[in-house]
Amino acid sequence: MKQFDTSLYFITDSTGLTEEEFLYRTEEALKGGVTLLQLREKDKTTREYLALAEKVHGLTKKYGVPLIIDDRVDVALAVDSEGVHLGQSDMPIDIARKILGSDKIVGATAKTVEQATEAYAQGADYLGVGAIYPTTTKVKTILTSTEMLDKICKAVPIPVNAIGGLNKDNIDVLKGIDIAGICVVSAIMKAADPQKAASELKTTAAAL
Repeated sequence: MKQFDTSLYFITDSTGLTEEEFLYRTEEALKGGVTLLQLREKDKTTREYLALAEKVHGLTKKYGVPLIIDDRVDVALAVDSEGVHLGQSDMPIDIARKILGSDKIVGATAKTVEQATEAYAQGADYLGVGAIYPTTTKVKTILTSTEMLDKICKAVPIPVNAIGGLNKDNIDVLKGIDIAGICVVSAIMKAADPQKAASELKTTAAAL
């Protein structure tokens, strides 16, 4: 039975960083206590994505943290990552599940109760819901209310994570909602001290 912890879900962003700096920041985040790590690369070629995924997987294995590949089932298969995360325009979850098998983690993005229940029915293991706040990443975002987040949490029995512009100073808006954890990008990736940022976020999120 696969086991994973989404309490502090870190999504990488290599924009503007050398590979050395990117890998350093990624490892610092792992040292700080991230529990799940998603490699997200929207602009790399398949070969570039594969090469970076191999290096990142080496780091996540070192710290015992599952690696989730964003969008690309082929890359996830090629590097034998622990899972994949699929958006609404990516490969359908049930097909990804057939390809990857039952032991891999398959996550999905959902912005409505309908999308959430459909993802669950197709075999998703967890959901990312947002954006709660506007984000600085290049990914197109539509804001999701905390009311909708709460409805989605109540509609499905799998872990639901909030995502979008979250940091240790604003996540109190999630208090009282039965989320499994938070997803963060910039709050760790752009922090002066990624390890400290991850550690503080983990502590703050645990108190929600």
